[in-house]
Amino acid sequence: MGLTAGIVGLPNVGKSTLFNAITKAGAESANYPFCTIEPNVGIVEVPDERLKVLTEMFKPQRTVPTVFEFTDIAGIVKGASKGEGLGNKFLSHIRQVDAICQVVRCFTDENITHVAGRVDPLADIETINLELIFADLETVDKRIDRVGKIAKQKDKDAVFEYDILVRLKETFEAGKPARTLSFTEEEMKVVKQLHLLTIKPMLYVANVGEEDVANPDANPFVKQVCEFAKSDNAEVIVVCAKIEEEIAQLDDEEKELFLQELGIQQSGLDQLIRASYNLLGLATFFTAGEQEVRAWTFRRGMKAPECAGIIHSDFERGFIRAETVSYEDLIAAGSMAAAREAGKIRLEGKDYEVQDGDIIYFRFNV
Repeated sequence: MGLTAGIVGLPNVGKSTLFNAITKAGAESANYPFCTIEPNVGIVEVPDERLKVLTEMFKPQRTVPTVFEFTDIAGIVKGASKGEGLGNKFLSHIRQVDAICQVVRCFTDENITHVAGRVDPLADIETINLELIFADLETVDKRIDRVGKIAKQKDKDAVFEYDILVRLKETFEAGKPARTLSFTEEEMKVVKQLHLLTIKPMLYVANVGEEDVANPDANPFVKQVCEFAKSDNAEVIVVCAKIEEEIAQLDDEEKELFLQELGIQQSGLDQLIRASYNLLGLATFFTAGEQEVRAWTFRRGMKAPECAGIIHSDFERGFIRAETVSYEDLIAAGSMAAAREAGKIRLEGKDYEVQDGDIIYFRFNV
């Protein structure tokens, strides 16, 4: 699908350490600001237990998971919207991502300096969010000047856009992001043309110390982030970037044992990947057979021909129908043959909206 989530945060909050864990790509990590100047991009598999179950059922020659892209972006500092630090680079890089994962420091460590001299997650969040808001306010102000002149001439389209711009300006001046507003489908077409930073969905990543992994709720910093996230209508994922980087070096069996020792069921990274995936409204359908079991990413709401096109453009162009069975129905039946006998395999047409977990065989003719 070509979608990516950007990992952002103040310097020394654990961004690059987390990125290293996610991608095993070894992005430079150091105890000073701006060690990551050009954004690092890494591809990671999306964890999905259903793929393992389907592999056991079909015993294919190969299994291919779906993937997701993360971008590690340079640390931001106060004044970035005015060009402070690497502000301009930061803003240009974040414009290119589809969602934002904001890493927030929720641990104390005398050996890792904090740019503000103290650990204060709410102040850190405010710094970043305000810089994004200031950048968007500048964008809207410039546009208002141009559109306002045309709107005075009673141009219908200009009046429509001007009203939206005024709403955005008032929201930014109140210190709130664009994503807190509701827009109609027509209004959203105008908003998208502005390429606003604060319209992007946000996920907060609370980075805790090793001692808080098993019981993050006891960490007062995490509580603060969770309370704030509610007001931002955002989700919070708790990770220990340091531990996740260690886990990333282990094989699956060692990883499972290590998680058991820590007293947790799922690694923070697996939660982060899934949450980022869902944040963008993404879901997974499968193709399955003796040669290959494969997971495919699609946007929720896509119709069968569009999903066929994800596999190959010819599939969409010559789409006839989609033989479809839900994952739950297939597992309950025990095999494709049994699912067919039970009448669980459906023939879906061009208007069918593909569901997460569908196993599909596309019929086409070009």
